[in-house]
Amino acid sequence: MDFAVNNLPYILAGISTGGQYALIAIGYTMVYGILRLINFAHGDVFMAAGLVLVYTHTVLPLYISIPLTIIVTVLLGFGVERFAYKPLRNAPRMSIMISAIGMSYLIQNIALYVTGGLTKYYPPIPWISDSIQIAGAMTKRVTVITPFLTIVLVVALVCLIKYTKIGMAMRAVSRDFETAELMGIKLDGVISTTFIIGSFLAAVGSLLFFSNYTGVTPTVGAMPGLKAFVAAVFGGIGSIPGAVIGGFLIGICENIIKGLGWTTFSDAFTFVLLIIVLMFMPTGIFGEKVTDKV
Repeated sequence: MDFAVNNLPYILAGISTGGQYALIAIGYTMVYGILRLINFAHGDVFMAAGLVLVYTHTVLPLYISIPLTIIVTVLLGFGVERFAYKPLRNAPRMSIMISAIGMSYLIQNIALYVTGGLTKYYPPIPWISDSIQIAGAMTKRVTVITPFLTIVLVVALVCLIKYTKIGMAMRAVSRDFETAELMGIKLDGVISTTFIIGSFLAAVGSLLFFSNYTGVTPTVGAMPGLKAFVAAVFGGIGSIPGAVIGGFLIGICENIIKGLGWTTFSDAFTFVLLIIVLMFMPTGIFGEKVTDKV
């Protein structure tokens, strides 16, 4: 009990960070579920969302710049799919992976050119960025909002996948790519929708993340993106609930480690945890065992 009270600020920060990792991880796990490939540019889409709000807010009020940021991020995710994935639909997987890595560096370099390599500071968002007190611990309101918003978005996403036509098409494509195409499902539309949903969640995640960590640089998406990828693998890549649980677990654990004074090892812990989990559960906690077809 004393441990929880003494480390309450770090536990709260961990829940908040975990929710943000979860939103990014869903993008990874959805793309993998459909294409069986990792979208290495996803962390940079998250970073771009932060920069878009920084620049749009200089000329527009927040109630316009926030929706505009989400729209621009969705369009960027759609563009990544169209330019880095669609032309290579029938190419070897290694070629598509290299294309995704190239898109990641392209986004980073465009951001470097635009910002001049300087850190840009995220504008405070009224109410969300306000400080509040919980059980004697000071934190930002975004810390409290993040887990609830994450759960609402995940429930909405699960309902979309289970009960809508596009959701049924996604499930069919994730089960058998070739058969779904033979049944008349438009693969391009399903894949584009997947990228759009993932980019939307990354944009929401960036709003929450940068409300806490206000410095935005061209490489700031690398570590959250990598940790979100670890969360997706940890939970069982291809599983949305697994990505969410993995995100929360990693966020809470790394912040508790910081609370214990081992800040230097907080990042390393994430990857050590991944290695240990994969040693005993190669497909992750909720991953399905895959058998190769001959």
